[in-house]
Amino acid sequence: MDFDEAFERLIGHEGGFVDHPDDPGDATNWGITERVAREQGYTGQMRDMPRSTAREIYRRAYWQRARADQYDPAIGFQLFDAAVNHSIGTAIRFLQRAVGVADDGAVGPVTLQAIAAMPVPDVLARFNAERLEFYTELSTWPSFGKGWVRRVAGNLRYQAEDA
Repeated sequence: MDFDEAFERLIGHEGGFVDHPDDPGDATNWGITERVAREQGYTGQMRDMPRSTAREIYRRAYWQRARADQYDPAIGFQLFDAAVNHSIGTAIRFLQRAVGVADDGAVGPVTLQAIAAMPVPDVLARFNAERLEFYTELSTWPSFGKGWVRRVAGNLRYQAEDA
């Protein structure tokens, strides 16, 4: 899967402009927080951010930094989606725990070998289990838990399509 397909899937989980009082990310548009938008050079009003700008931010700040294209496409998408929702380091730790290696947040040869040694559907099932468990421990679960579970359910459907 290339970035364009992954982006189209991801954007289905993200909405337009939101400024929910319980969201620690504050104002977001297309799922991009204002902090990330500013770090990536966007200077406009968050409410007015074009989808094309969000797409390029996703490419640079998440897809490329997570090196999502180095994995099996199904794993690459799931890692990308989790990186957007949790941070790259947290997403990598989910992946490392899924394959049973030290969860240091840095992908090296040990992590890559462990991923290669496990069937992709098993990696993804364990990865999404890590993700669901993580969500339930967040203080914002009461506000956002239903949406997060729907997001992972959608990703499980993609997992079945990709297998």
